[in-house]
Amino acid sequence: MKLNIAVLAGDGIGPEIMPQAINVLDAIAKKFNHEFNYQEALCGAHAIDAVGDPFPEDTFKVCMAANAVLFAAVGDPRFDNDPTLKVRPETGLLAMRKQLGLFANVRPVATFDCLLHKSPLKEELIKGADFVVIRELTGGMYFGEKYQDNDKAYDTDIYYRPEIERILKVAFEFAGRRNHHLTVVDKANVLASSRLWRQIAQEMEPQYPDINVDYMFIDNASMRVLTDPRFFDVIVTENTFGDILTDETSAITGSMGLQPSASLGEHTPLFEPVHGSWPQAVGKNIANPLAQILSAAMMLEHFGLSKEGSLIREACDAALEANVRTPEIQVEGGKEYGTKEVGKWIADYVSK
Repeated sequence: MKLNIAVLAGDGIGPEIMPQAINVLDAIAKKFNHEFNYQEALCGAHAIDAVGDPFPEDTFKVCMAANAVLFAAVGDPRFDNDPTLKVRPETGLLAMRKQLGLFANVRPVATFDCLLHKSPLKEELIKGADFVVIRELTGGMYFGEKYQDNDKAYDTDIYYRPEIERILKVAFEFAGRRNHHLTVVDKANVLASSRLWRQIAQEMEPQYPDINVDYMFIDNASMRVLTDPRFFDVIVTENTFGDILTDETSAITGSMGLQPSASLGEHTPLFEPVHGSWPQAVGKNIANPLAQILSAAMMLEHFGLSKEGSLIREACDAALEANVRTPEIQVEGGKEYGTKEVGKWIADYVSK
């Protein structure tokens, strides 16, 4: 298969973890006789510095011309503490989602047996947890009308029926490919937007008679993903709730450096790790590349290359079992491995 891949390394540790994923993809291409072509493009703080725009038009064109976007992270502490700034690295991420029509973020959450001890949660609670969170990505407060002055500020949590219907369709179909259990997370006891979500979900239920649907308030869901994560199969929720809920699930895996994600929609699909840019780690060769590499695996599986994706997952599992790990998840007394060393080990495993 021939794939044209837009590569957006972004900021922080992005330029360090992205080459590890590319090396693994190159090993896959050689082993399975595929052709992967890469086109790099600017985004985030680097793009602001270069052209004054966190998601430049040239980058948008590269993404639209590609079959897939492999993205790392954006964010820079220079932009974090000045509330008056109108242009930030993160606004480029929102623009990318909007312009590419990426309305569905898919985040798998699963445990690794050899890392259960790294979670702050009890092993008996999380062992065997395996669910997917589907987050609406282009609506709600992040994209609604905004206002701020010295005395008043607001963000409008607005949703339209077509936006809700399309993300629910993705969620129902995902549940149909898994264990036929869908949990709709909202705040319908308080928020009008959530009541519309629940109304539409209930209207759609008869179209999917094989799916067991339940409804849960976000406050209850935030507690239950940590106290009873094996209850869930597929969760679907709105943008803000999904952003918080998916980051919370990193407590289950023990590290955000292990969680990949996909963003799907109207145009080019995007694949990215769920973690941020971690500027404190830049240049230290300590960032965990597994989430970036696993995002590449999700990308291949999206295009039907299931054997290739499975091999990458097997390689990542083997690295963890062999204690080839970056410092934040290494066992006590274990050998020190850096970002590059972990990436090379996985690429070599794939090449065998």
